[in-house]
Amino acid sequence: MLTLKSILENRDEVVRRLGKKHFAAAAEMIDKVIDTDKVRRTTQRELDDVLSQINQKSKTIGGLMKEGKKAEAEVAKQLVAELKEKSVEMRTRMEEAEVEMRNILLQIPNLPNETVPEGYGAEDNKVEKMGGENPKFEGFAPLPHWELAKKYDLIDFEMGVKITGAGFPIYKGKGARLQRALINFFLDEARNAGYLEIEPPYVVNEASGYGTGQLPDKEGQMYYAPADGLYLIPTAEVPVTNIFRDVILKEAELPQKMCAYSACFRREAGSYGKDVRGLNRLHQFNKVEIVRIDTPEHSYQSLDEMIAHVENLVRKLELPYRILRLCGGDMSFTSAITFDFEVFSAAQQRWLEVSSVSNFESYQANRLKCRYKTTDGKTELCHTLNGSALALPRIVAAILENHQDATGINIPKALIPYCGFDRID
Repeated sequence: MLTLKSILENRDEVVRRLGKKHFAAAAEMIDKVIDTDKVRRTTQRELDDVLSQINQKSKTIGGLMKEGKKAEAEVAKQLVAELKEKSVEMRTRMEEAEVEMRNILLQIPNLPNETVPEGYGAEDNKVEKMGGENPKFEGFAPLPHWELAKKYDLIDFEMGVKITGAGFPIYKGKGARLQRALINFFLDEARNAGYLEIEPPYVVNEASGYGTGQLPDKEGQMYYAPADGLYLIPTAEVPVTNIFRDVILKEAELPQKMCAYSACFRREAGSYGKDVRGLNRLHQFNKVEIVRIDTPEHSYQSLDEMIAHVENLVRKLELPYRILRLCGGDMSFTSAITFDFEVFSAAQQRWLEVSSVSNFESYQANRLKCRYKTTDGKTELCHTLNGSALALPRIVAAILENHQDATGINIPKALIPYCGFDRID
């Protein structure tokens, strides 16, 4: 959530930067915030004046009674009663203005960092770096992962449909072991990089959804249990970041570095076509998330370190990859800057997104009231960051497709100790 101070002090700059995200209602909503704040502040001043009058009149009533001026005392009492009634109305008006202002702020996206490129969609993202080599297949045509999964009995998509529905596959045998191996590999790599491992709940309350920005923006994409008022998490970012909701840290305690494995649940409403086949887009999948809470001065160094960490994972899995700096039109509601990692799918002949690493600057922290005390005693908003390290479905797809040969699938060397096998055939 944008801070009121930034809007009041830099109205035109805020509107300009929101334009990079193509937020059409930017000027209108920013002006609504400013106008509502004026109502709130004007009402606050009027309320302060009324409360001062109540205090002054109340002090005179006792004196009038002592002097035997009962009639005047009764008039003063009546005036105080009327002023108190007026103060209640003013408090209500002020509270309504505060609620309205917060509701408007919750609907305004984060400001993109100045280094975010202009653009409307994925085609306008900037390729920052490429690594690895695309595999070469000789003497056979590579199969897509859904055919490999069936051939080697690794994943049963049809059984998942029977039990739950499309987008809920069942992993079997070496397919299940590969899932477990990747989770443990990613967690160990994160722990070795200094991240504290967290095992979070897979459901969160409404306050947690609002804290990290899934609500109200992505309400329709989350699974909801109305009987309990709880949401299934779309990513471990939500519960892990909410650990710091309403918390004031010491500057010396930053950065906080956490990692978590979780199942992730996404309705993916409106997703159709060839791009959702197999593991390309699921309603339930596994992911290891890395999260940092940091100071504004250090958060972009943290972002660079997180990008380097994810790049190291992809390299160890021996996959061709590229890193994209997302343009304004392709960024999430809450992000200030995002770098996507994509791996090349040899059989599908296209790039598959496997990670997003983002700095939210103070946007989430303002919603969460996640703050820190500086060494000179000031209380400031933290910066929050997170990244997928990594999401499993498309990583599995790329491993199966890129490491296949005419008779089976080779396991990347870094994964062999975790799998307990070096080949699927």
